[in-house]
Amino acid sequence: MAVVFAKTPKGTEEMTNRSGALGPRVRRVLIMIDGKRTVEDLRAMLQADDLQTTLGLLEEDGYIVVAAAGTAGGKMAAPAAPLPSITAFTELPATHDPVRLQRARNFMVNTLNTFVGRLGTSALLDRLDAAKDHAELRASFDEWYHAIVMSREGRREAEGLRAKLLEVI
Repeated sequence: MAVVFAKTPKGTEEMTNRSGALGPRVRRVLIMIDGKRTVEDLRAMLQADDLQTTLGLLEEDGYIVVAAAGTAGGKMAAPAAPLPSITAFTELPATHDPVRLQRARNFMVNTLNTFVGRLGTSALLDRLDAAKDHAELRASFDEWYHAIVMSREGRREAEGLRAKLLEVI
């Protein structure tokens, strides 16, 4: 599904006033958002491996909103209802699910070991191992993603890994 983002009044104000709250890479993405370009168009123009994360940050901070989503025929239409955030975690079951918790933990640990290695991530690996619930794992999500994106091999797989982890975390 193609998604188009548009700047909110806060995003437009940031373009005018340059408050300094955004780093240069994030600001560059915000500049390119015009309410017409799809996420895929932005990805082709910006060559940013962490575009999904950047869009998520801009959306969560109120700089952008979903303006339109692609339909089956390829036509763009305004969403009927607000779409979930692109970095939103799934709903947790009403009761604690230790199997799901362990799957999420194993995924995070295994991907760190595979793409980054233990050296430099040992503190994060220790926190993941000590996490008692999904909230503690979710608190480490950004650090996990950053570590994956900073590795050469992980950068290529980051978006797919992020999407898989969001299914279970």
